[in-house]
This record gives sequence, structure tokens and C-alpha cells, in this order.
Amino acid sequence: MPRREEDESFVHRLWTAETGPLFFLREVATSAGAVLFVGLLLFGISGVWPPMVAVESGSMEPHMHKGDLVFITEPGRYTPDAAHGTTGVVTAATGQEVDYRTFGGPGSVVVYDEPGQGGPPIIHRAEFYVEEGENWFDRADPEFVSADSCRELLNCPAPHAGFITKGDANGRYDQASGIAAPVRPAWVTGIARVRIPYLGWVRLGLADAVRGREAGLLLGVARPPTRATGPTTTEIEPDVPFDAKDQARDRDGVGQIGTRVGTVETGPETAWAGTTPHGAVAAG
Repeated sequence: MPRREEDESFVHRLWTAETGPLFFLREVATSAGAVLFVGLLLFGISGVWPPMVAVESGSMEPHMHKGDLVFITEPGRYTPDAAHGTTGVVTAATGQEVDYRTFGGPGSVVVYDEPGQGGPPIIHRAEFYVEEGENWFDRADPEFVSADSCRELLNCPAPHAGFITKGDANGRYDQASGIAAPVRPAWVTGIARVRIPYLGWVRLGLADAVRGREAGLLLGVARPPTRATGPTTTEIEPDVPFDAKDQARDRDGVGQIGTRVGTVETGPETAWAGTTPHGAVAAG
């Protein structure tokens, strides 16, 4: 009994404290519990973790903007009848036929992650589906391929079956610009459902801080100190130029909250900060 009275007294003091360590402990525990509850609730609805992604480029404008927070679901959930097979993805080609639209355009907007490429996933619209070995040049919109034949088009014939994807604001398909091969259904980690403006900036700000610190540590070991250009600014020149594929990939993608944040970045305007394979925060 004395022990139980002591426990009850502590709980009572913790619950009624208005200042001091007990008040701080209660507030922290309450906040953590609320975050955990919301996270579990969203996970139960979406079926994926994390259930939200922060848009890190303008490649989906005007329907998604950098800094938006996007709620996603597991591809197999809430599958529409027009979805391609069992993928849960409605292509833009099919969406035009059946009037299925999301985020201002026909078809599904998907989050995909090509294995072995590194960096955060990419969020783009699924345009159409191709089979292995298919000459998909004739099915493509000539405006988005920058080629006169399949021979001149990257990933044509298709090296394997998958989705041809494109950012709404981009001038070429991802597969035509070398951002990704045809997106296998297994690479699709989520389907975008709801956009929440501005909230993604919190995640992007944290990512900037982490990448800036990593950049400083890396450059401090690999090269002489940077040159000061003012009381609070520095100038950093990359030692090695990026190839065209990296530059193309740097324009597209999303970063998942709580997952990979990239490697090196010094700020939102840096060239080395693309979405894939190095991270994010690049103008699409």
C-alpha cells in the first residue's frame, strides 16, 4: 500500500504540475503521444510509411509545388476499376478515356523509386504502360521525346515492361531524358492522394540543415577551406562537373519524411542538390 500511494502521488503531481521538470516531462510525453497517434492513424489509412512526402522541385507544377506535403497510399489500396492490371495505377492514356483525373490531369500521380539509383524517390504522373521490347515511340507524344525514331530515343525499345512517366511541368518523359527506365510496378511505392500546401517546407528546411552540415564536413576534409565572400556567405565550386543524366535527374522528385535526405547540398539554389540521385531541392 505505501508503494501504491507513492505511485499515485507521483502521477497526481505529474498531471497537475504547472511549472518545473514534471510540467516539462508531461508536455513532452503528451506531444510525443499525439504525434505517435496521428502517425499510426495515417499509417492505418495509407498502408505505407512514411504516409506523406514533401515535394522538392517544381516538376509537377502547376498541380504540385515545391514545399507541398502530399499524402500517399499503398498502390493496392483504393484501386479504381480503370487501374492497369493489379498495379493500382491508372495511366494518363486510360484516364483520358474513362475521365479519371487526379491533381489536375488524367491518370495517377505515383511515387517511384528505381533500385540502385540512390537519392529520394520521384513523384510524377504515369503516362502509359509499355511491354518489354515494345517500340513505344509511336505511342509517345512527339513533343516529349526529342527524337525522330525509336533508335534515337532512350529506353526504346523498352528494356522491360513498366510505366512511362513524366512531370507535368517537364518537357520530356522521364525515360526519354534518362531520369529512369520504364517504371516497373514493383518500383511504385505510393500513389498521391491529397496535397497540403506549404507544410513540406518544414521537412525541406531540416533537410537543408542536414545537407549543409554534411557538405561542410565533406569539403573540410577533401579540399581547402572555402573562400569568404561576405560576413555570412561562402562560395563553393564543385571539383567535378555532373554528367547530363545527373543534371536531368536533379530536376525531379520528392523526399520522404523520415527517410533518405541525400548527400551534399549547401542551399536551395545549389546545382548539386537534385532530387535523384543526390537529394533534393532543385528547380524543376
